[in-house]
Amino acid sequence: MKVRDLLWEQRWHPLREEWIIIAAHRQNRPWVGEIRGANGDALPEYAPDCYLCPGNERVGSVRNPNYTATFIFDNDLPCVGSDAPCDLPRPPGIYRNRPASGVARVICYTPRHDLTLAEFGPAEIAALLRIWQDQYRELGQRPDVNHVLIFENKGEVVGVSNPHPHCQLYATNFVFKTIENEVRISRDHWRQTGHVLFQDILDAERQDGRRILVENDSAIGFVPYFARYAYEVDVAPKDTHPHLASLSDREVNDLASVLKRVLVQYDNLWRMSFPYVMALHQAPTDGGDHSGFHFHIEFHPPLRKPDLLKYLAGPEIGGGSFLSDTCPEEKAAELRAQPEVHYRQAR
Repeated sequence: MKVRDLLWEQRWHPLREEWIIIAAHRQNRPWVGEIRGANGDALPEYAPDCYLCPGNERVGSVRNPNYTATFIFDNDLPCVGSDAPCDLPRPPGIYRNRPASGVARVICYTPRHDLTLAEFGPAEIAALLRIWQDQYRELGQRPDVNHVLIFENKGEVVGVSNPHPHCQLYATNFVFKTIENEVRISRDHWRQTGHVLFQDILDAERQDGRRILVENDSAIGFVPYFARYAYEVDVAPKDTHPHLASLSDREVNDLASVLKRVLVQYDNLWRMSFPYVMALHQAPTDGGDHSGFHFHIEFHPPLRKPDLLKYLAGPEIGGGSFLSDTCPEEKAAELRAQPEVHYRQAR
C-alpha cells in the first residue's frame, strides 16, 4: 500500500461533539488475536431451557404464560426499582449518591425462539413499534420517570445470554448520559442556528447520497458520515418528532419498512444473524421542552468482518476518541448491494 492510498481523517460527530478518527487502511492489518465464529447452531422453534419461551419457568419460579403474540413482563432482576431505598448513607467528601428508581421490563417479540426481527414482515415490525409507543406513553406519564430507554442487545458477541428475540425497557428517574448530551447539544444547535440538528444531518446525507441505504416517503436509513462502528446505521423519520409515540400510523408503517430493509441488509451481508446493539434515542419525559430533539434509532454492530470484532482499546477507552478501521462510504455500498429478500427466506 502506498502512502498516498492511506486515509487519515477526522470527522466531527455533531450529536456527540467529538472527533472520529478514520483510518480505513487498518481494516486488513495482520491479526493474530481472537476470531469469532459467524454462526452458531440452528435454533429450535421452542427451547425447554429458555426462560423466555412460552410456559417456561423464569427466575424465582415465575412461569411464563403460553403466550402467542408479544409478551411483556417486569424484569425479574431489574437494574432499577420502584422501591429503591431513599435513606442511602451519605458518601464521604466530594462523592454523591441517590436512589436509582424506575421500572425495567422485558419485551419478547414472539413465542418463536428461532426468529429474529430481521425475519419479521413490515406489518409485524410496525405492530412492535406500536407496542413501543404504548410503553413510552404509559411509563413516561409517571411523575417519577424522566426517561424511557428501549434497546435490544442481539448476539453472543454483545453479551446476550439468551437468543430468544426480545428487547428491554428501562424507565428511570434519571436520563441516560448519551440522551442527556444529545438533548443539550440539540438545544444549543437550535438556539444558535434556528435549525433542528438532526435535520441538518439528514440534509447533509441527502446532498452526499453515498451512505443512504433505504428511503421512502417519511423514513430513511443511512450509515452516518461520522460512523464509529463499521456498519453503524441510523434509522429515522424524516419529520422531526421528539419520540416514537408522536409518529402517525403512516409514519410508523414507513419506519417499519425501512427497519425491515436495513435488518435484511445486515443479515444478507454475511449470511448470518447479524449482532448489534439497537437503541431508541427518544426525548426525556421530564416535562422539559424537547421540540428540537429528533427521535431516531441507532444500530451499533460490533463486527467489522464476519469473524472479527471492533475491539475498544487504547484510543477509545484510554484516549476517549473512537478510531474507525473502515470507511463509512464503502460499508454503506456493501449493505446497499444486498438483495431485499432475507437469505433464510430465499431458500
